[in-house]
This record gives sequence, C-alpha cells and structure tokens, in this order.
Amino acid sequence: MSSQPETKGRAVDGSLAVRRFGIDPEAVPAPSPHRFPDGANFRIEIPSVEGPEALRAVVTAADESHLVVNRVSQGSGAMMLTNAELREMAAIGADNGLEVSLFVGPRDEWDLGASARSADGPAFAGRIRGARQLRYAFEDVQRASEQGIRGFLVADPGLLEMLVDAERRAELPAEMVWKVSAYLAPTNPVTFLQLERLGASTINVPSDMTLGQLAEIRSVSELPIDLYVESPDGAGGVVRGHEVGELVRAAAPLYTKFGLRNSRALYPSGLHLAGDVVAIAREKVHRAALALEWAERLAPGLVQSAPGAKGLGVPVL
Repeated sequence: MSSQPETKGRAVDGSLAVRRFGIDPEAVPAPSPHRFPDGANFRIEIPSVEGPEALRAVVTAADESHLVVNRVSQGSGAMMLTNAELREMAAIGADNGLEVSLFVGPRDEWDLGASARSADGPAFAGRIRGARQLRYAFEDVQRASEQGIRGFLVADPGLLEMLVDAERRAELPAEMVWKVSAYLAPTNPVTFLQLERLGASTINVPSDMTLGQLAEIRSVSELPIDLYVESPDGAGGVVRGHEVGELVRAAAPLYTKFGLRNSRALYPSGLHLAGDVVAIAREKVHRAALALEWAERLAPGLVQSAPGAKGLGVPVL
C-alpha cells in the first residue's frame, strides 16, 4: 500500500463547464512552432534585482521553491553599481547559470531636461539625450562588461544600433544579449521587426498584449519575446499568472517576467531601500512559482530552459 495520500481527480474541468453554454474557451491562436536554441518554450525572468544582496535573495528563494530562474534584470542602471558590486553580481550569475541583465544609463528620466518628468514624459524616460550621454551610455556598457556582465537593457534605438555596431567591430565582447526595455516596447509586428533589424536579442512587449496580438508578432519573427506576466503599477499593474500556459503556447520562445503589483518603486535603488528590494525580489520568485503551478495544471508539457542554456547572457569571469 502506498504511503502517499490519494489524489482525487477533478470531477469536471473549467473548459467543459464553459462549453455547456455553447462557448469554446480554448479558441486561441495556434501554438507557436518556435523555441529557444535549447528547444525550450519559456524562461523565467525576475526584474528589478538591484544589486548583489537582492540577487542572492532571488537565488535562495528559487532554491527554496525548487524553481529555475533563467534571467534577472536590474533597473537602476549598471552605472549605479561599483566595480566590486558588478563583479559580485557576475560571479553569482556565473555560479548559477543565469543571465544578469543591467539597464544602460544614464537616461532621460534622470537628466537635466524636464520633458521626461512632464505629464507626457514617460514615453521619453528611457531615451538617451544628446551625444554626451551616448558616450556615457557606451562607457557604462564597456565598464560593466569588463567585470563580466554580458546582458544589457536598452531603451533607445540609436544606442542599440551603436552598441551592436561596436560588438561587430570587437570593441565589446562577443555574444552580448541586447534586451529591448519595456520603455521601448513595440505594440505591432512591424515595429518589432525594426528593433530586430537593429540587432535586438530579445524584445519586451507591453504587458497587456492579447494572445492574438502576441501571435501576430510571433508570425513574423522567431526572436524571443519578453512579457511581464505580472507588472508593477507603473506599467499597468497587470496580473496574468494564471494565463502563463496560454501565453507561452502562443508566443514561445517567451521570457515570462514577474514584476509585482502594489509594491514600492525602487529606481534608483540603494541602501535606503535595501529591505524593500530584497522582500520584493523574494515575492516575485513566489509569484513565478505560483504561475508555474497554474501552467502545470492548465498547460502541461511546456518546457523551461535549464541553467546555463544556450542564448542566455550568463556572465563571463
């Protein structure tokens, strides 16, 4: 006799309950045929991991939840971390086979210009203002890459083109991952293709895109899509953890990002926010684990990348 408790099956699943009313709840776009280089459908990203302490908290929380985190991203900017902090984040990422993606700074939201802080300003927040800031941004990438970082968030198309050109000239390390930020998120397939042609490695799309709109993008490109499954309030506060299975099926290869609604804004981070940064990072891991339970229930069989999978910007020490 098994010592395991008996698991009772569901008497009826949600699809059948809805079909009784003459409605097909599974009338969704055809599954995406595309995959990551390792054959996986999806990867997990934890954003706003602002420094080594937060990164260690993510790794610990993921171990406790038996969860694989494939990428962490940071929003304050590589420029806000010391060389020692950059090296420490690179070492943690390398030890755990996960990509560490740092925002490139400076950017317009922190500049002298007032437009980014006006009522209509958020659309300009991630842009680079003037040639002097282009130089600073390039130096920010070069400095962080010298400490082993290989993943960067970019929110300005001109900067993206410049960085890709520098990589081709071997002025930056090879196999960098250029992640288009949510500040520059395309809302249609043609704009997505423009960013791909500029050299983007992965592209963040708005968190409120429908399955149909994701399928439209997927119909023209195999490039990985980054999507906030849960987004912070500043990005709409969308909570879609229960939809992960359908989102992955429609948009694979998909980076599922877990922000946190109803949480404190963290940028630029520092010791004055350290407690919040760590607590918020741990809760994001919890939300990711919860979303995976929904995916296993409603869309079993989806494959996640393992640590160190091909295509990840794992730091190089």
